[in-house]
Amino acid sequence: MIVNAPPAVAVPVSVAIALLLTEVVPRRWARPIVYVIDLLAVVPSVVWGLWGILVFAPWLQHIYTSIGSALNGIPVLGPLFGPPVSGASFFTAGLILAFMITPIVTSLSREVIATVPQIDKEGAYALGATRWEMITGAVWPHSQGGVVGAVLLGLGRAMGETIAVALVIGASPVITSHLFAAGYSMPAVIANQFGEASGEFRAALIGLGVLLFVITIVINLVARGVVERSSRRKKGA
Repeated sequence: MIVNAPPAVAVPVSVAIALLLTEVVPRRWARPIVYVIDLLAVVPSVVWGLWGILVFAPWLQHIYTSIGSALNGIPVLGPLFGPPVSGASFFTAGLILAFMITPIVTSLSREVIATVPQIDKEGAYALGATRWEMITGAVWPHSQGGVVGAVLLGLGRAMGETIAVALVIGASPVITSHLFAAGYSMPAVIANQFGEASGEFRAALIGLGVLLFVITIVINLVARGVVERSSRRKKGA
C-alpha cells in the first residue's frame, strides 16, 4: 500500500499541474505557483510527519470509521477497510508520501514539458489541432520519457522515506491486509528499532537496510534508463 498509493495519487495530480502551468495558465500567474511548488518540494519530511499525525490522522480517523462501518461484513472489501480502524495507518502513510512527492514530480515534469520545442506546438496548431490535441500529439510524446523518469525518482524518494512514515504509520509490527490498520515500513522499523537491537535482530535490520538500498538503486537505474531511451528516440527521430 505504501508503495502503490504515492504514485496512484501523486502522478495524475503532478502531471496535470505541470501541464496546466506550462500550457494553460498565463506566465504571470504561473510563476508564483511555481515558486510555491518549489518551496513545498524542500519542506523537511519531519514537518510533513508532524502535520500528518497531529492534524491529518485525527481528521481521517472519522472518515475511516464511516467507511469501515459501511463496508463491514462485505467479502473482500470488509477485510481491507472494515473495523477496527486507526488514523495512524498504512493508508495515511501512503497519502502523506503522496503529498510529499507531488511537488517533486510536478517540478521535474514541468521542467521536462517546458523543453518541448515551440515549433512543434505551433505546427500542431497550424494543422488545426485543438489545445488538447496539441498536448497529446506534440507535448506528451516529446516529454513522456522524462515524466516517467520523474515519477520513478519520486517513487524512489517515497520508498526510502523514514521520519514522516514512522510518525504516521502506527508502529505496529503486524502483517495485515487491512489498509486502515497500523503497521510498519522497512525504513521506519530500522529507524525505531536499530538503537536497541543486538545480535540476530540487529543483523536482520541491517539486512533490511541493504535490501532497501538495492531496491532504491534499481528504481533509480530504471528511471535513468527510461530517460536515456527517450533521449535516444528523440535524437533518432
